[in-house]
Amino acid sequence: MNNEMPITKEGYEKVQAELDHLIKVEREELKVIISTARDLGDLKENAEYHSAKEKQSVQEGRIMQLQGVIANAVVIDPATINSEKVVFGATVTLLDVEKDDTVTYKIVGETESNSKLGKISYKSPLGKAIIGREEGDTVIVRAPKGDIEYEVESFEYI
Repeated sequence: MNNEMPITKEGYEKVQAELDHLIKVEREELKVIISTARDLGDLKENAEYHSAKEKQSVQEGRIMQLQGVIANAVVIDPATINSEKVVFGATVTLLDVEKDDTVTYKIVGETESNSKLGKISYKSPLGKAIIGREEGDTVIVRAPKGDIEYEVESFEYI
């Protein structure tokens, strides 16, 4: 089974920075907190100890998740892409035909998508609809409130 996941260079660097911080800073801080709490005595009724152990469990889960992202990542630098069609990494300007309004999205990997920041996953309905398209193409995206028609105005790789 192929677990490779495309991710932009910027997204990869953010994941790596978060992972480094969790391992080198937060993990070490929690070790000290747990040790100090353990020294307080009876662990059955030691709220500080149990709280720290719970936080450690959540933190270790996040570390494992990020390590999985790093292990399966296929880093793509959009600045190196030269394509006549929309592909992963493109920053695409779309015209919402009904609203006569433009929106701009960057097509990114699943772990880095954030529509509030204008980053959509290549696996999202809109991402799937615009990949492979050219300037001037029209796409229809099925949304909970009904179909939305977009026209690809432009795209670039930055």
